[in-house]
Amino acid sequence: MTFDDVRKFALTWPEVEDGTSYGTPALKMRKKMLVRLKEDGDSLVVPDVPIDERTMLVESQPRIFYFTDHYADYPIVLIRLSRAKRAIVEPFLRRRWRGLASKAARAAFDAGA
Repeated sequence: MTFDDVRKFALTWPEVEDGTSYGTPALKMRKKMLVRLKEDGDSLVVPDVPIDERTMLVESQPRIFYFTDHYADYPIVLIRLSRAKRAIVEPFLRRRWRGLASKAARAAFDAGA
């Protein structure tokens, strides 16, 4: 996968828009970051992932999910796009989208899904 692949499916969801964060491409919703591209150009930075969930993801799929020392104390997980498949990334990001979306956006999405 690439960030462009992520953009293609995520921009079809209500309230998602292009942006930047820390000088890298990002997808935002309602002034909050949904996800951004890490400076390495191959990893997604996904915020608001509880530490216990991150631990489980990293232990179960270390080729895809990881974190660096910089993010050790933050509820963030990194996803290696070059090793990830859409079948893993899209549902993971959709869950984050649902947490950020307005009730109206979720209802509209669910009605069309």
